Amino acid sequence: MKTDGKSILWSVAALLLLLSIGVPLLNVLTIALLMVPYVVLYTTLSKRMFAAHLIPVWLIVYLAAGPAPLIVGLFFLVPSIVMGHYYRTGKPVRSRMTAVLVSLVAIVLLELVLFDLVLDLSVIGALQDQLRSAANRVASEGVMKDLWTADMVDQLVESTVQVIPQALLLSAFLLTAVAQYGSRIALRAYGLQPAGMPPARDWRVPRILVTYYLIVLLLQLLLPAGDSSFLTTAVANLVPLLRFVFTVQAIGFFFYLAHQKRWPKGVPIFIGFIVLLFPPLSLIGVLDAAFPIRKSFQKP
Repeated sequence: MKTDGKSILWSVAALLLLLSIGVPLLNVLTIALLMVPYVVLYTTLSKRMFAAHLIPVWLIVYLAAGPAPLIVGLFFLVPSIVMGHYYRTGKPVRSRMTAVLVSLVAIVLLELVLFDLVLDLSVIGALQDQLRSAANRVASEGVMKDLWTADMVDQLVESTVQVIPQALLLSAFLLTAVAQYGSRIALRAYGLQPAGMPPARDWRVPRILVTYYLIVLLLQLLLPAGDSSFLTTAVANLVPLLRFVFTVQAIGFFFYLAHQKRWPKGVPIFIGFIVLLFPPLSLIGVLDAAFPIRKSFQKP
């Protein structure tokens, strides 16, 4: 795998993305796409050439914009290498996405630990302080003064902290999905055909997740309200996450149904939006995972 003009262009793309991190609003798109150049370069170059392309990029970024964009760039290096390695070895797409998602979450957790141990800074504690300060500021200005009691503020802070793991997992999933989709398209220019996600009609989740979901729902009913234990926090995050998983399963079911019934392509897409808007419809996904109801719609 030799370096060529395409590799240089991808290095320039990585440079521009890193430099745009400081631009408000645009940096949201930057973060979403930043892994794509890394993945393409690692997949198409030797490890030595990969380093030779990125080190000058990082040096230019550091000299032009300081350490902040470089820290962000280094953050996405490991998951990008993981995805590139899975592309090079031809591993299944599910294994690839799982490995990248786990690496993203692990790096965030590692950084939180390092902030706490090295800098003596608790990110979660700082967030709690900021939320309390903002709530107290609203109360002091007389806006809904009766609502912003001390108990209400504590409840708001506690609820926000409890959903952080859920937000972390969903963010990691979205970043992984964008990198997977973008890098696959880019790698086609090199004559590579890496395996992609299966069609929506083939989306299935392991049946064991139904059991886990029922256990979590039962725990949610049994745990006392207002409890701040680890188990309560875990359950509070697992319920919406598992519900989202079964929402995806329900969408896959309707795409399967549309394929079997030869519905117009727009019909399952429209139904998918409806399922996303109404979380209770995730029950269809639970039933689809628990029982072989798709066999009832198979063509003879």
